[in-house]
Amino acid sequence: MAEQRQRPRRRGQGELEALVLSALREADGPATAGWVQERLGGDLAYTTVITILTRLLAKGAVTRERAGRSFAWTSASDQAGLAAHRMRKVLDSESDREAVLASFVTGLGPDDERMLRELLGQSRNEGED
Repeated sequence: MAEQRQRPRRRGQGELEALVLSALREADGPATAGWVQERLGGDLAYTTVITILTRLLAKGAVTRERAGRSFAWTSASDQAGLAAHRMRKVLDSESDREAVLASFVTGLGPDDERMLRELLGQSRNEGED
């Protein structure tokens, strides 16, 4: 009977991006892709780490600076900032922004709705200063 090898669970793009961002936030400063790969346990291919970092760069979630023949990467956004960026991107892609926002707000639970109202009140008050 042949031994069955289980393939590793395939992670989604969002999960990989979150892992890479988390690793970068733990760094003492700008980090190389090799450092990120090592920090994540080495189970991701180096090219996969580069692909994820490049996608995060396009989203504005990381910055990079030249480090010899390579780049050193820094997290420019936390997980909440990245999620907010994705939400804005979805909103920007829709022609009826009001309908999308109305649908979003009516789907919120009471606690989230209260929190959103408080945040909107804070931002309105800050604008009056």
